[in-house]
Amino acid sequence: MWAVPFAHADNNRLNRSVVSNVYTVQRQAGCTNPLTVSPQLQLAAQWHTRDVLNNRVLQGDIGSDGSTPQDRAAAAGFHGEVGETVAINPALAMNNLEIIRQWYYDPADYAVMSDCAYSLIGVWTENMLDRTVVVAVYGDPSPPGAD
Repeated sequence: MWAVPFAHADNNRLNRSVVSNVYTVQRQAGCTNPLTVSPQLQLAAQWHTRDVLNNRVLQGDIGSDGSTPQDRAAAAGFHGEVGETVAINPALAMNNLEIIRQWYYDPADYAVMSDCAYSLIGVWTENMLDRTVVVAVYGDPSPPGAD
């Protein structure tokens, strides 16, 4: 009996493209800071991506356990302020331009994505045959109250 090969998508290239596109949006908004990938924010993005992928009633920032982006980032070890954008596509695949367009033309998502205080980011993408979810978690590493 032959085993059917299991295909697992490697979304690292897509995730890096999203980071690059967010960097471009920040530059267009006048930001001058670098945009650096944070392992803690990437972990928080991974947790929420998998939650949204597997719980179809979820459509935004609140997790199935009631957690917020701030809760997940803190649990992942990040202690600054965070924002989040979520893209959902009812198909197996999604490209970086589709993702950025969703966020760019949504005023709330654009405000998060173009906020110059967010110099750290974590992006995670997961797919099913009929659903792709992308989560970006943005972080301001400044201690709370430091202006």
